[in-house]
Amino acid sequence: MRYIKYLIQFLFIILLFIIFKIIGLKNSSYLSGKLFQFIGPFFRSKKIIQTNIKKALPNIDEAQIKNITKKMWNNYGRVFAEYMFIKKLRNEYFYSHISIKGQEILKNIKKNNKPVIFISGHFSNFELMAMTIEKLGVKLTAIYRPLNNKFLNVLMEKIRNKHICKFQIKKGVSGLRKIIKLNKDGFSTALMIDQRVTEGIKSKFFNQYAFTTTIPAQLVKKYGYDVVPVFIERFEGVKFKISFYNPIKFTKNTPEKDITQKLNSILEKMILTKPEQWIWSHNRWK
Repeated sequence: MRYIKYLIQFLFIILLFIIFKIIGLKNSSYLSGKLFQFIGPFFRSKKIIQTNIKKALPNIDEAQIKNITKKMWNNYGRVFAEYMFIKKLRNEYFYSHISIKGQEILKNIKKNNKPVIFISGHFSNFELMAMTIEKLGVKLTAIYRPLNNKFLNVLMEKIRNKHICKFQIKKGVSGLRKIIKLNKDGFSTALMIDQRVTEGIKSKFFNQYAFTTTIPAQLVKKYGYDVVPVFIERFEGVKFKISFYNPIKFTKNTPEKDITQKLNSILEKMILTKPEQWIWSHNRWK
């Protein structure tokens, strides 16, 4: 039954992708945003979204929750459509649609040829982080979680490998071994730290404990890597600003829990900057 369900989903998504290709980036992003804005509230994750927002923003009222949720679904839909234009965003649309703050940080990383850890969350079009870093010449591995729909996952992995980052690493213990091997060859690592994980540790996130990945902390303690936070914002539909912050230097003696907590605190500040552009549907505090 699940096999049939995934196949139907895949065929429907392929049809949408064909339509998106025909009508172009701006129109398809707008249309998909409105589509998700309409169907999003019918998903089972509605309660999770409301609960998550209240946990992070306890003083918020119902009208503000509805506004954040509405804009979140719109952004989610836009990201969905924009997968069909990742190639163009990487090439002919790059300088007209993406502005970069802190580009000198990337230049120094490239010049020094010492790996760092880029961390961010699912903001705006989150796929643009790894794409931009690799586009600007930094050797990079990107950690990702495969989709449950295996039909769709094949397509998404092809898009990611070809146009986002050539070295995609699946989450997990075996993936960490591959990351370490590539780091020894001068490759930096990019990952999202905002999803719940089973192999992490409990760390405070908006004053409540949540299982958080320790991959950055492990790499810091073992190799002394710097951590570079990255924030992506959406403007005017399909325009983006990517901010690279100054590298954070930890000592190898810094406890793993302290490193993880520091990064969670940075993530919180990013979310509060543009709460409507973060994906609240993850069951973060389960």
